[in-house]
Amino acid sequence: MARTVQKSEALWRAQLTEHQFHILREAGTERAFTGEYWQTQTAGTYHCAGCDTPLFRSETKYASGCGWPSFYDDLGDDVIEVQIDRSHGMIREEILCRACGGHLGHVFPDGPPPTGKRYCVNSASITLVPDP
Repeated sequence: MARTVQKSEALWRAQLTEHQFHILREAGTERAFTGEYWQTQTAGTYHCAGCDTPLFRSETKYASGCGWPSFYDDLGDDVIEVQIDRSHGMIREEILCRACGGHLGHVFPDGPPPTGKRYCVNSASITLVPDP
């Protein structure tokens, strides 16, 4: 699929912090229990930190205990792309922002109803836009 947001590496580096660049553009991760949003309970919408695409609503965020922000559903409309990640000797489902291809984290089949999914997201890959 063609990305709707395309930038050169230089532009990504100019826009993002080094930490955000490592996560979003190099599929890095942050240490568990260290990210800005892992305990946040503020009502609002979580956007991609790379391209500002709305991805998750706070109503679907829950305390999974994994140390990263966890959501049981995305906003739909194909905002998330899932691909197989075979890194680190594991097979996981990586989640990417469909608009810019930014690495967000992984999705697991151990979440709560109604979806049974746990979108495990790096705080550095998202920004919270609080409700007014």
